[in-house]
Amino acid sequence: MKGLYTILLLITSNIFMTFAWYGHLKLQQAKVINNWPLFGVILFSWGIALFEYCAQVPANRIGFVGNGGPFSLIQLKILQEVITLTVFMLFSTLFFKSESLNWNHAVSCLCLVTAVYFAFK
Repeated sequence: MKGLYTILLLITSNIFMTFAWYGHLKLQQAKVINNWPLFGVILFSWGIALFEYCAQVPANRIGFVGNGGPFSLIQLKILQEVITLTVFMLFSTLFFKSESLNWNHAVSCLCLVTAVYFAFK
């Protein structure tokens, strides 16, 4: 169950991270925060990122083999990167209609999924 909890927390963490890093761009496009100073946008993103950390830190503690979890440190990092990519691809295609996934993006994703395979061998 620790592996499942870790993955669910990593997904949650990455949803918040993606909104913290890129959500303000969508809000700017929607003219919600287009007049905000950069420092205000940074503070807004930090507020969202707090929730990212509230999921990321427990995910790493629960999942790390040194704490009784099923994943090595390298496996945790590779999992996190693939989850980040997956969440970002969903986010960008759902919220930014001007962005499109091309064949080279698919090949890049396949390379990362292959990296996960080899990390767990």
